[in-house]
Amino acid sequence: MSSISVIGLGGMARAIATRAVTGGNTVELIGRNAANAEGLAAELGGGATAGTFGGVPAGDIVVLAVPYTSAVQVVAQYGDALADKVIIDITNTFNADATGLVIPDGTSGAQEIAAAAPASAHVVKAFNTVFGHVLAQGIPLDVFFAGDDAHAVASVSAFIESLGLRPLNVGGLEMARWLEGAGPLLMGLARHGVGNFNIAFAVNVLG
Repeated sequence: MSSISVIGLGGMARAIATRAVTGGNTVELIGRNAANAEGLAAELGGGATAGTFGGVPAGDIVVLAVPYTSAVQVVAQYGDALADKVIIDITNTFNADATGLVIPDGTSGAQEIAAAAPASAHVVKAFNTVFGHVLAQGIPLDVFFAGDDAHAVASVSAFIESLGLRPLNVGGLEMARWLEGAGPLLMGLARHGVGNFNIAFAVNVLG
């Protein structure tokens, strides 16, 4: 099992942390509001603890569960406290109406985060193609992820499996842009093609 720290206390943070505790992982919750972090840790049980925002995260894997608009700032604020960590970027980079991306062509939010992180840290994009309320249902789902470092990719893959999910590697971190592009696609399907948000992407292997 993995040792993880979750920076952020929103719906996705709660869903990932809940499944992580159920999967036997060591979980630390971190937020700007220490009381809220302590409350969520107590609610989750399973030995979950609350960490200090801005301090060195206890986990070998750090789940960056903050909005894209503040993600680079948070990583820069942590600075060397993230050295040697595997950072899972779960952010979505689409615009206010979820019809396009706000990042420049040829890059991704994950790559911006990697540029702000210490050189010894390794960023893996994951979980942004899954709605938090669907993840919280505890059902099996496919989770697409992308990263450059083999050890980091293997660690994240094993962590995803521990949550009762199927990890699907789509390639290096340059593929993160296309994972982020899947965000508006998922939103469009929910709004127009399906008519509700209780959906998830899945891959079927034929033959």
